[in-house]
Amino acid sequence: MDSEHAGRRLDKFLRSRLKGVPAGLVFRLLRQGRLRVNGRKAQQNYRLHEGDVIDVPELRVDSAPAPPAKVPPSLIAQVRGAVLHEDGDLLIVDKPAGVAVHKGTDVPAGVIEALRQLRPELPELELTHRLDRETSGVLALAKSPSMLRYLHTLLRDREDEIERHYLAIVAGRWPSETQIVDAPLRRAENGVVVDPDGQRAETHVSVKRRIGNRATLLNVRLLTGRKHQIRVHLQHAGHPIAGDVRYGNAGFNHRVERAGGTGLYLHAAKLVVPKPDGTDLVVTAPTPRRWGQLLKAGL
Repeated sequence: MDSEHAGRRLDKFLRSRLKGVPAGLVFRLLRQGRLRVNGRKAQQNYRLHEGDVIDVPELRVDSAPAPPAKVPPSLIAQVRGAVLHEDGDLLIVDKPAGVAVHKGTDVPAGVIEALRQLRPELPELELTHRLDRETSGVLALAKSPSMLRYLHTLLRDREDEIERHYLAIVAGRWPSETQIVDAPLRRAENGVVVDPDGQRAETHVSVKRRIGNRATLLNVRLLTGRKHQIRVHLQHAGHPIAGDVRYGNAGFNHRVERAGGTGLYLHAAKLVVPKPDGTDLVVTAPTPRRWGQLLKAGL
């Protein structure tokens, strides 16, 4: 085992290497002690070291491996032209609104599947974080397991070191002073809700400009990364995001539509990543052109 995978959990390493082998079979072999590292029974949460020798018994899998995702040509075209930055560690794209980051029940393919088809020379490419399907903007993917682990460690233990800046158009006149929305969030049956017993969630918000008398363009920075955090926090503060069908205000959304606005007006505008060498990587994504008409409108 080479140094690139040092520190990676054994079960995740095996699942990435044993393509077509069901995850349940891998876990069963671990429980039975039939997977060994350096001649010893290995635990599922064992983390690899450089030079480890992994012994895997002969496997016979009856079911054929799942076919690769069918990526629509239109999605390939969108992703091909969306690269904002690339270096030896990271591939960063400007995700279009309405495009999922990965395949799902009703989504045949997303950004990651399209990039894997476009870039077969990057077999270890993985998403480092998520954006909602309707959110546009900066999305980072790691080219190697070591970079993925590094960024996940930052997001888990030192979330504020990775700066995630967004733009949002919201209903009403947000107060002029910068505000901190500190409201715990919990996943519920119909989405995400503010709950004192939920996970800590903190969002910093400031006014970028007014849009007429009944809407505001905001600068938003995530200090934590909970599901739907910005959307729920802004709604909780009384200023839902334009075009938000789930958490928004129907009357405001109707005004937005009459002004020519479509979709969710939330955009990941800037990402600042502290690299392992001590430098900061700063990547920005331009505001989508579709925002232009709404920004000029008097809502």
